[in-house]
Amino acid sequence: MLNERQNLILKTLGENDQTSVNVLSEKLNVSSVTIRQDLKFLEAEGLLKRVHGGAVLKDADDLTNRLGVNYEKKLRIARKVAARVNEGETILIESGSVNVLLARELLKIKRVTIITTNVYIARQFRKNEQANIIVLGGIYQHDSETLVGKITRACIDQLNIDKAFIGIDGYSKEAGFTLRDLFRAEVSSHIIQKAKDVFIVSDSSKFGKTHLTNICSINDIQHIATNTDLSEDFKSEFKKAGIDLLLA
Repeated sequence: MLNERQNLILKTLGENDQTSVNVLSEKLNVSSVTIRQDLKFLEAEGLLKRVHGGAVLKDADDLTNRLGVNYEKKLRIARKVAARVNEGETILIESGSVNVLLARELLKIKRVTIITTNVYIARQFRKNEQANIIVLGGIYQHDSETLVGKITRACIDQLNIDKAFIGIDGYSKEAGFTLRDLFRAEVSSHIIQKAKDVFIVSDSSKFGKTHLTNICSINDIQHIATNTDLSEDFKSEFKKAGIDLLLA
């Protein structure tokens, strides 16, 4: 777990995308040496990128940088979801920052077969020789490290998936669950059609937003995992639709 000061550093970056050692030192009333140690630790955890004199969240599509935004909320969601994975299951973890943390949690507590369309997620298991990981083929998207396209869909068709965990960029009642990326959306839709049990996994900031393309409607999924900040209107909507709502 992160300490209070490290969480405040991530909160500052989430608000401003970049900050300096001097600003953080003054704001948190600690030495610049302490701040540099914190930044080194947070970079090692994959939560930010250090630059000369400070740190940045430079790319909204880079999972390394997105991990640091609302980190504690995302971690609580990941732990809540991990408890729903059973020993021996075959699960598919799609892209998204909460899903990265889910992969890390599963690494600690479960023996499962993990399929993923995301190279960054697969790398979370690189030091665990016991982990059973399947990385699907496809066209490599450099920023998000996600695999997409016809080959990816063909790979999915060959697999039996117990549970699928899907990240989103937005949800609205009118548009359903949406993504910014057409190619990733195409693969996500295919996964949702194939999996026996589908979890939408996202922090609550995505709900109430609409992005470029739809991946599915509320009737296509069984579970939504998010944080307790979700508005009462959405809670009511999802419960009325019979969705298993996991709030962390």
